[in-house]
Amino acid sequence: MTIAIASLDAMQALGTALAEVAQPGDVIALSGDLGAGKSTLARAILLALGFAGEVPSPTFALILPYDPPEVRIPVIHADFYRLDGAMELDELGLDAGDPALLIAEWPERVGGLDGPDTLELRIEGTDASERTITAQAGSNWHARWQQIAGGVS
Repeated sequence: MTIAIASLDAMQALGTALAEVAQPGDVIALSGDLGAGKSTLARAILLALGFAGEVPSPTFALILPYDPPEVRIPVIHADFYRLDGAMELDELGLDAGDPALLIAEWPERVGGLDGPDTLELRIEGTDASERTITAQAGSNWHARWQQIAGGVS
């Protein structure tokens, strides 16, 4: 399913809608070209989950954890741009510890992320502010994404 995002405000509203239904153990996989809006959407999700600080890109740190009480649920914001394959992903140990929402930028760099708890969002720019988002929802995301997409499009 593809939806149109006409402005930065609409992208932030999408982030808020995703945050409202996200659960520990979910994966939101964000792909798209440089400047497509992956980090913008990740920031919108984190802010809607209650984070009050600046949300840096995890490009160099690779993963940035956010824990309650600074956010409603535990979150790991990851950027796989500098990784080269699934083996390097395994070395990060993201599956260790308590379940968290994983917001992953550049999932294609590690062979993609899929599964019933994964919502894959491909962001493409149509001009300076408009975007289209194509979603592939795992079975645990399907109903939630249908509800979100129905409110956005």
